[in-house]
Amino acid sequence: MATAVADPTARVMEIVKKTSTIATLPEVTAKIITTVEDPRSTASKLHQIIAHDPALVTRILKVVNSAFYGLPGQIGSVERAIVLLGLNAIKNIAVAASIGQLFRMAKICEGFSAKDLWTHCIAVGVCARDLAKQMKLPIADEAFLAGMIHDVGILLQLQTSPEQTRQVCEAAKGDRDFCDLEREIIGIDHQQLGAALCEQWKFPHSCQLVAGNHHNPTKLTDQNRMLVNLVWAADTMCCKSKHGFNLTACHQNFTPADLSSMQIDATAVDRTTARLDELMSVASVVLG
Repeated sequence: MATAVADPTARVMEIVKKTSTIATLPEVTAKIITTVEDPRSTASKLHQIIAHDPALVTRILKVVNSAFYGLPGQIGSVERAIVLLGLNAIKNIAVAASIGQLFRMAKICEGFSAKDLWTHCIAVGVCARDLAKQMKLPIADEAFLAGMIHDVGILLQLQTSPEQTRQVCEAAKGDRDFCDLEREIIGIDHQQLGAALCEQWKFPHSCQLVAGNHHNPTKLTDQNRMLVNLVWAADTMCCKSKHGFNLTACHQNFTPADLSSMQIDATAVDRTTARLDELMSVASVVLG
């Protein structure tokens, strides 16, 4: 049954406020994001924040010393890791450690759990990161973060409208578009919720744009689109290859002409697609 929402924006904000357990990041992660987004911040300041959380220190060093970053030799301190990788990369590991804990709810629908959704988010993150690297774009870390959080709006739906979300998923197994079904059955889509949640979390504006427009990047002006385009392509690739929850973009397609108009290198797409299993194997340490 169609659900009419007179004021979608008000409904989105109501849901974000209602789901306080999701809408509030752990204090240390929130501090890390604020610190890294401040252009006056230093590696020393970031290290001071992280050093107070031994579990996070352990997690960061585990990821830093994995094949995901491929650094030569073992890195024994977070301070050294920050110097080698930069503030943004360390922030992304901290965010992954925090929000990965949120994807531990029960089944989304028949055949998919919240953990499958987290697998998909990590897949899109590593895929977008790889595309950015291949295309020599200076936004690989940003692409990983944006891909990792692109579907967080679904978490809010699962908490506030679990039965309706299940209906959307079951219908999307046919030939209907996922976002169309969300707006029809729930009244709003996961993009609207994701953008609001990323704003609440004080994520970079570019990540808010990705969360809110990754299924329709052409709505944005060209100067705001490159990161969204990367995640759109990565999302399509990962849903086609069935890495985790794949219903949101299983009906999305792109042609060489589409990629060209989005300024995405088709050769890079082919290379990343061919090694997606390998990328996911390397990224397993980030999944937790």
